[in-house]
Amino acid sequence: MSDSALYLTDAYLREFDSRVVRSSPGEVVLESTAFYPQGGGQPFDQGSLLYGDGRRFNVEAVEKSEGGIVHRGSGEAPGPGSQVRGVLDWSRRYAHMRYHTCLHILSGVVFRNFGSVITGGQIYQDRARMDLSLPDLSRERMEEVLLEMNRVVEEDHPIHVRFLSRAEAERDPTLVRVARELLPNLETIRLIDIEGFDVQADGGTHVRSTREVGRVTLQKFENKGSKNKRLYLTVEPAAPSSSGSGS
Repeated sequence: MSDSALYLTDAYLREFDSRVVRSSPGEVVLESTAFYPQGGGQPFDQGSLLYGDGRRFNVEAVEKSEGGIVHRGSGEAPGPGSQVRGVLDWSRRYAHMRYHTCLHILSGVVFRNFGSVITGGQIYQDRARMDLSLPDLSRERMEEVLLEMNRVVEEDHPIHVRFLSRAEAERDPTLVRVARELLPNLETIRLIDIEGFDVQADGGTHVRSTREVGRVTLQKFENKGSKNKRLYLTVEPAAPSSSGSGS
């Protein structure tokens, strides 16, 4: 786990203070950051770095590199050693969190019922897509999956982040739902634990409880070959959660 990646332990951190490690026109690397870099099907965060006497660097894209997490954007980049205040576009981040947790609920349901693994996925602000290795998922069976997903949402399961060594994680094959070739080469594996329902390896940001996801609806269902099924899901506005909402 990287100490510089604040989003790994606190997905609800909307603002944070940090120091510039290095910068160049259009690029800034910070000592620590809450901005999520694109990866694992989850888009990058956007927002601003505020510094000096009212100056602003607009963060328009974030990505990982060998030298750290790079914030790309427009405006004058703060120089090395500058103290900055990072401010996330919270509506964008929170939408990604809700849809990411939605996909984990889907993954948990189909893994329990069919033993299916994930072959791909993508999160957007207004929908999410998941590809499943499941040759016999009919539209009728998908409606049953949706009913179970929405039951899990309504049960308001708390969601926690845990960490295991790679060796420990690999001893439990149920923790890794993506195809093995999609698993990053990491020594420490981060787990998303939907209490009482599902635990799986994941590096993205999630809500604190399943009720924050909101009611799930199937937008589109596609056959992508003899074994792969592609599902597009949308969610309605979240109901208040006893576990606390970030919205």
